[in-house]
Amino acid sequence: MTQRIKLNEAGQEVLRTLYPINKYLANSSIEKQLLALVHFRVSQINGCAFCLDMHAKDLRVMGESEQRLYVLDAWQEAPFYSERERAALAWAEALTILKGPLVPDEIYEAARRQFSEKELLALTLGVIAINSYNRLNIAFGADVGSYQVGQFEQN
Repeated sequence: MTQRIKLNEAGQEVLRTLYPINKYLANSSIEKQLLALVHFRVSQINGCAFCLDMHAKDLRVMGESEQRLYVLDAWQEAPFYSERERAALAWAEALTILKGPLVPDEIYEAARRQFSEKELLALTLGVIAINSYNRLNIAFGADVGSYQVGQFEQN
């Protein structure tokens, strides 16, 4: 494989530009576990191994069950996700897998029933952020498996 720019060296300045988004999200009313679940799902869609490892570890520490993590790829068929989680996951998928100029009305309406205007904006920002991290990791590679829970919390 071709030698890539290392995100843990030259890429740190670029990664740091995303940290204010993380700070904003940490102070939002979106539940930390819900946001991590969304980040895990988006990382599944994008195939980002580093982020999958990271968010799986974080979610397990938060008390997430193995069953819910294993079945997340088929959340629409599984009975153990709340309506709020379902709305967030559908919203995240619609923003990650772009199929048209607008998120479908039924997905938007379901999200608006579960999230305040400010929360939906924060959730959208969270989806944008994880898509950015995924793309950086996929473009340049990452040390998959090296993440330690809490490693990036000070950022």
